[in-house]
Amino acid sequence: MNKIVADAAAAIRDISDGATIMLGGFGLCGIPENCINALVEKGTKDLTCISNNAGVDDFGLGLLLKTKQIRKMMSSYVGENAEFERQLLSGELEVDLIPQGTLATRIQMAGMGIPAFFTPAGYGTEVGIGKEVREFNGKMHLLENALYADFAIVKAWKGDRFGNLVFRKTTRNFSTSMAKAGTITIAEVEELVEPGELDPDTIHVAGIYVHRIFQGVGYEKRIERRTVAIRN
Repeated sequence: MNKIVADAAAAIRDISDGATIMLGGFGLCGIPENCINALVEKGTKDLTCISNNAGVDDFGLGLLLKTKQIRKMMSSYVGENAEFERQLLSGELEVDLIPQGTLATRIQMAGMGIPAFFTPAGYGTEVGIGKEVREFNGKMHLLENALYADFAIVKAWKGDRFGNLVFRKTTRNFSTSMAKAGTITIAEVEELVEPGELDPDTIHVAGIYVHRIFQGVGYEKRIERRTVAIRN
């Protein structure tokens, strides 16, 4: 039951070239910084990355884009990353832009064991090209498949050696769903505690979904876009 590994390098040791990985986070909030840095150092390439966004040029998934280790991005919002834009427009990067709600639901369905679902989001747009369409209650819907990954990587506030996870506020974002959709789920945490220290009523992801866990270091907790008011 002890799922602790030494560090990020040990946690991502078997992520090989061509793997599909999910990475939790929203903007730069709650991203698995240590594991991303370890993947950069390991040099794993041809990755398919499923994430709400693509970080910024010098942080988060932007680091993997900079070293061209990502072959395909499946994302919702990518507007803060100039390198992403450059690779997309030059044809260097394959991109699947997915409506945010659809992205979240596709991940949730994978965790629930439901292979596909119908949604009205994207009907009549490029999102719907080539997809099955059905009418429900007078409204057209697209068939969307559940979204699975070889590895799901998340960052939590606290965790124990059984893999139980607690997130702080908006850092939950996509992570709680992704943790249930990966064949192997890796969690890095700010604080690693002993079993029994976490209140069962506060646990957001049960340890049964987590395969490896470690205490991370050096978290920067950046703000993606800082906007301040000018005081008179």
